[in-house]
Amino acid sequence: MRMRSYTLHLPTEARPGEAIGLDRAVLVPDGFSWAAFAYTVLWFLFHRLWVAALIVLVALVALAGAGIALGLSTGAGLIASLLAAWLIGLEASSLRRWTLARRGWPARDAVTAASREEAEFRALNRWLGASAGTPRSPFPSGPSRRSEPVIGLFPAQEGAR
Repeated sequence: MRMRSYTLHLPTEARPGEAIGLDRAVLVPDGFSWAAFAYTVLWFLFHRLWVAALIVLVALVALAGAGIALGLSTGAGLIASLLAAWLIGLEASSLRRWTLARRGWPARDAVTAASREEAEFRALNRWLGASAGTPRSPFPSGPSRRSEPVIGLFPAQEGAR
């Protein structure tokens, strides 16, 4: 079973524990997007990512122009186009998250699930189960400090003993 991570995006005025605005929640999958690889600019337009679509279109036209100016063969131009599409497929989800955050829909939670439906179920249950007074951090804050000494390559400081 392949697990995938998803980010939940909600408007900044949405509060944990409240159902208001959950019908407009956006769940963005992390990882490579085959649709963005295959359809590039159309994928961005479908997801209403106007600025990113314009940037990608300008970059692809500039790449084609540079290939013609350098006199690249058809095979080399095809390889360059496929590499550009591969990069777009890799970064499409990040550009979507960036655009949502820019529009006032930051990542409010992150979940890992085997399917989109399971991710939606987990994210919305966690959102509704959270208390309204404490906003939930979308990502863990890092390792916690422990009282036992660290065993490894880095010894404790001399003054800490």
